[in-house]
Amino acid sequence: MNRNIVHMEPASGRRVSQPPSAAAGQKTRAPSVGRAVAVMVVLAAPATVTAQETNPIEPHHIASLRSVGTVAVSPDGSLAAYLLSVPRRPLDEDSGGSWTELHVLDMAEPGSSRPFIAGSVNVGRPTFRGNDEILFTSRRGSDKASTLYGIPVGGGESRRLVEHPNGVGSYLLSPDGSRVAFLAREETNKELKTLREKGFNQEIYEEDRPLVRLWVADVPALDADRSDDESKPVLVESVDGHVISAVWSPTGERLAAITTPTALIDDSYTSKSVVIVDASTNGFPVVSKVDAIGKLGQVGFSPNGEQVAAVSVADQHDPAAGRLMLVGSEGGFSDLLPELEGHVASFAWEDDENLLYAASVGVWSTLGRVSTSGEAETLVEPGGPISLGFSLPRDGGAAALVADSPDHPREIYRYDPAEPRAPPVRMTNSNPWLDDIDLARQEVVRHKAPDGLALEGLLIYPLDYEEGRRYPLILFVHGGPESHHSNGWLTSYSNFAQVAAARGFASFYPNYRGSTGRGVEFSKLGQHAAAGPEFDDLIVAVDHLIEIGLVDRDRVGITGGSYGGYASAWGATYYSDRFAAAIPFVGISNNISKLGTTDIPMEMELVHHLTTLWDDWDYFEKSSPIYYVKRNRTPTLILHGKEDPRVHPSQSLELHRHLKNLGQAPVRLVLYPGEGHGNRRSAARLDYMLRTLRWMEHYLKGPGGEPPPHEIDYAAWLPWADSGDDEDGKGDTPETEATGGGE
Repeated sequence: MNRNIVHMEPASGRRVSQPPSAAAGQKTRAPSVGRAVAVMVVLAAPATVTAQETNPIEPHHIASLRSVGTVAVSPDGSLAAYLLSVPRRPLDEDSGGSWTELHVLDMAEPGSSRPFIAGSVNVGRPTFRGNDEILFTSRRGSDKASTLYGIPVGGGESRRLVEHPNGVGSYLLSPDGSRVAFLAREETNKELKTLREKGFNQEIYEEDRPLVRLWVADVPALDADRSDDESKPVLVESVDGHVISAVWSPTGERLAAITTPTALIDDSYTSKSVVIVDASTNGFPVVSKVDAIGKLGQVGFSPNGEQVAAVSVADQHDPAAGRLMLVGSEGGFSDLLPELEGHVASFAWEDDENLLYAASVGVWSTLGRVSTSGEAETLVEPGGPISLGFSLPRDGGAAALVADSPDHPREIYRYDPAEPRAPPVRMTNSNPWLDDIDLARQEVVRHKAPDGLALEGLLIYPLDYEEGRRYPLILFVHGGPESHHSNGWLTSYSNFAQVAAARGFASFYPNYRGSTGRGVEFSKLGQHAAAGPEFDDLIVAVDHLIEIGLVDRDRVGITGGSYGGYASAWGATYYSDRFAAAIPFVGISNNISKLGTTDIPMEMELVHHLTTLWDDWDYFEKSSPIYYVKRNRTPTLILHGKEDPRVHPSQSLELHRHLKNLGQAPVRLVLYPGEGHGNRRSAARLDYMLRTLRWMEHYLKGPGGEPPPHEIDYAAWLPWADSGDDEDGKGDTPETEATGGGE
């Protein structure tokens, strides 16, 4: 393989100005062609040498990206309350998860969003109570745990409404706004607390996990003082087990709780039930109980309360909940969209006879309407912004969609189902500086496997793309495998394709067989065939990009997390002759030991392998990357969260030890303390992005040989580390609240 190529160093650390909030509306960029990017030969401070000035996206931009989360529309449809995720700035703030701010948008005016509660805050689950008050959860001031608050829409101080010793988790307001059903862990008895204080803090593995239970509390009116007696939560003792979520009937007379027998994550995949209780009677007696046949997603009552819809599965072996079902009175499920070659993500009852739904279809999303008799129509054709979540106002009107595109992360769009042919309108611009960034061209690529199966994926060209020139390629493999890539915003700390594009890389996001978005049959194609045709599809994709003249065969890297980490470990061993660099993240290396250490053993059996270890040892052995470890000639960087319960860090320890003992190619293992199945903290995310980008540059564009130093000069990549300027983020901002009308 060709290793005699200069090393790519950090692009310019210059600041990118933040223009005033741009007019809402999706921006389309022409492909960036014929541009050169920074090329350096030393590992020192960032610098830029360009033949033609560009304004590329850089790692510190990714570390600053804001994104819209949960959204709720007021009953009259005039306002939308939403959460904005704001990353903490590495070196400038303590490392941790992103802050979540509460913002409010006038649904009639694009660009009218204003912060209600902002700064160093973590706000959760906004909900309108009527049109005059917004409820949310947060831990503030003297709170010992997450508490339910309310704040007037017109401005004013927020006030405590409901609290619980173990914190108010997800909640749902009753239709009349007088009560709230919420989730909270059951309380630890005093005797056990005393014993733990005396050192008896042993853990009984998988047996002593506290259950989350369902509670109901009265909520004082906007103009009333809270009474501690009135707001004291009542445990719904009739609902046994561990509660995942709950939903009110439209009259408030019934509650549907989604439960599992234990708090184990495996049960949440394989053993959910819907328990409906009478919420108008003391003791909340159980009215009915329906056991799901497999994975179960959203559940919701029709407006008249007579029907229940759910996002469920075709059968217990269906990898993902993606069928829109009506739940029969006797517990049966009927598919409203049996011909849909996609996966429904969310729905809302429009009236007693019709539902709106959002679904993934291939690399796109669609919005549709279906009647309870199964008559369906497409409202928003596949394409455009990718939207899988929305909020519909109770009294009718435009919905607020949460959508992203190749040009921006998740934002709010307005869409009126009464005008189905009118395209969604973008309403927010949370990263206005992105409008001045040169993003690389992104397009859908379709090709076929040798067995004739149609495959597709997403290609991001190098920013300096020139037709006829071959480029190094990074293959970003999604996890699951019951997941997929959509043609929206693809760049994050672990999928840094736009950053790589600015440095001369092509990137490809393949949707291999077993991916979702193409119906149940396609999603099952990888079952009991781990590391077989599903991973062969990755090589087919690379070969296609080589055949069209884009990719240099000798400069291909592979990376991904979870199942994508499994694919990357497979690329470093079984397919080592095809990859010049591999970066498995929280990935599988040994299917035998993985089954004995994962927290989802039943899910692995029912929807992945369709067999057990003791019935087919040979299958698990030969689908393990370590079985082919002697093939390794690929420099491999392995990364893992030390507290990962899904894919135990021992999977990475095994792969690292065997590769290191063989000594046939460079290998490095990086463990992240306090992180689980993916990095949450800002410092760990930045380290991951810089470390993996450098590994790819070193072995696909640089000198190769011995690995680069393990130390990283983080400050060299962060413009705010020198000056303290607040160019791309919020800096050191205390909590602020909308006490004067939300300004």
